[in-house]
Amino acid sequence: MSELIKHECGIALIRLLKPLSYYHDKYGTWQYGLNKLYLLMEKQHNRGQDGVGIVNVKIDLHPGQEYITRYRSNEQNPIRDVFGKVEKAYKKARKTGGNIEDPAWVYNHLPFTGELFLGHLRYGTFGRNSIEYVHPVMRQNNWKSRNLVLAGNFNLTNTNELFNKLIELGQHPKAYTDTVTILEKVGHFLDEENQLLFRQYKNEGFTNKEISPLIEQNLDVQKVLERSSKDWDGGYAMIGLVGHGDAFVMRDPWGIRPAHYYCDDEIVVVASERPVIQTVMDVHFSEVKEVAPGEALIIKKDGRVTTEMIRVPHKRKSCSFERIYFSRGSDRDIYRERKELGRLLAPIVLETVAHDFQNTVFSYIPNTAETAFYGMIQGIREYLVDWKIREIRQRNGSLTDEQIKKIISVEPRIEKMAIKDVKLRTFITDEGSRDDLVAHVYDVTYGMIRNNTDTLVIIDDSIVRGTTLKKSILKILDRLHPKKIIVVSSAPQIRYPDCYGIDMARLDSFIAFNAAISLLRESHREALIADVYRKCKEQENLPKEEIVNYVKEIYRPFTNEQISAKIADLLKPEDCNAEVEIVYQTVENLHQACPNDTGDWYFTGDYPTPGGNRVVNASFINFMEGRDERAY
Repeated sequence: MSELIKHECGIALIRLLKPLSYYHDKYGTWQYGLNKLYLLMEKQHNRGQDGVGIVNVKIDLHPGQEYITRYRSNEQNPIRDVFGKVEKAYKKARKTGGNIEDPAWVYNHLPFTGELFLGHLRYGTFGRNSIEYVHPVMRQNNWKSRNLVLAGNFNLTNTNELFNKLIELGQHPKAYTDTVTILEKVGHFLDEENQLLFRQYKNEGFTNKEISPLIEQNLDVQKVLERSSKDWDGGYAMIGLVGHGDAFVMRDPWGIRPAHYYCDDEIVVVASERPVIQTVMDVHFSEVKEVAPGEALIIKKDGRVTTEMIRVPHKRKSCSFERIYFSRGSDRDIYRERKELGRLLAPIVLETVAHDFQNTVFSYIPNTAETAFYGMIQGIREYLVDWKIREIRQRNGSLTDEQIKKIISVEPRIEKMAIKDVKLRTFITDEGSRDDLVAHVYDVTYGMIRNNTDTLVIIDDSIVRGTTLKKSILKILDRLHPKKIIVVSSAPQIRYPDCYGIDMARLDSFIAFNAAISLLRESHREALIADVYRKCKEQENLPKEEIVNYVKEIYRPFTNEQISAKIADLLKPEDCNAEVEIVYQTVENLHQACPNDTGDWYFTGDYPTPGGNRVVNASFINFMEGRDERAY
């Protein structure tokens, strides 16, 4: 993607099912679990660069020893920072004469040598990047089974409702965020489950000291999650650790946010992305399972691993942006889907260039659009094979060798025109500096375009704001003096805000929305804009289940092609000499390429949860009233 958008966080869990000495003897290191956690996080670093946190829980320590350790960082390289803190403790122990090679000694004396490891990579969705917002978050208690650690990839649309319910329970939440409300909601029902079991065993005559291990053994994690999550509206994949050693991974009933796992008799591994687990554990595609929508993977203190239904699954609406951009392209299915997105664009692109192969150069915007580019070229070559067969047959054997050679030698002209400066990319962190630096994110390859003759087709995986196109890419491509520049998006037009994990909450940030508003004003239909505003305002105090997405009416008067043409007009720099055209993927092709991941609300406005309609209406009200604030 040529633009910087913040998106879905990354989660990682390691549960060692054997004693530390087992890994020391078999793999030559007692740091086996920590090393695996580090690899899981490094290979998901694309999912979060605003902060990193890691937690370790030791199950079998004596009272008085620290059994939960957490390190968090929001430094520039947070992964290196938190693991550096762990390594610093190990080096200190080695210098002071600690028995660093003895698994039993390190378990009792060093941090991050326990059975449970939790890691989180954070992308802040609305600009709050202080250390307090870095996961994992904790709820502490003097009873092990009441301690709760939580980390997740989630956004809830109804934080206000959940916040008020916490107040009704008698709580006084310390912050108005979905993270705090989720932590306190789960914590409340964890406390209730503890209290219920305590009363039960007390009535049966057990002493307080005897009751604690009985609670730990029989704590009903499934019931805690059922009760705490029943009112959640949004997308989530979250990991929780309970102080005594239970752990869970829970996914929303629509399957919006991803979660995968692998387990054998030695280890349980969880990550947001499947190929990460495949690589880190060196296991086959088929051995990595998906946490099903509405289910929880529950790992008990004694090592039992089960999957339990927490909420009734709805129609699957997993995020298609995972397939287009966010997830690693090394996943088998995602790679194939991205290629197919490009292949399905080939007929549209060929029609746009009037099948002129002699005067057209095909390229892509690195790095994530590369796979879609391969697919587009595959589709173009498939067309050319059919064209060559037709050309030869039509001549009915009258062709000379030279004519046959000329026909079969026709191939698309392929060049790498845009070159990404990765080092510059890492510094673009805030709106103020982004505009100054964005013009230098890409360089171009000179000498491949014939002046004022060639059309340059360049594919990107999506066009959200269009900022980088306008301020950088189109300007530098125009220096090559093409006759025309066609920018192709492997994703459809992004028209509506996301509220389930991606930083796309403001309507006026979307070039498609700005194009539709411009068309309405140019055609003197401002009354429609005012009417949509009135309808949205009338719904402000309705329950989320009754709200309708009236923002769809903004786009209704225009075809996709009309909006695309206006987008090209808005994005063309003033000093650009080449003609500019924008071509978008269709929603129908998206679903054909990604049949199992049908979440398309940012393209269609069809939100999977009721809270989505409330968010899009609130976002439109903010736009009309000039308010620069979050819509949820």
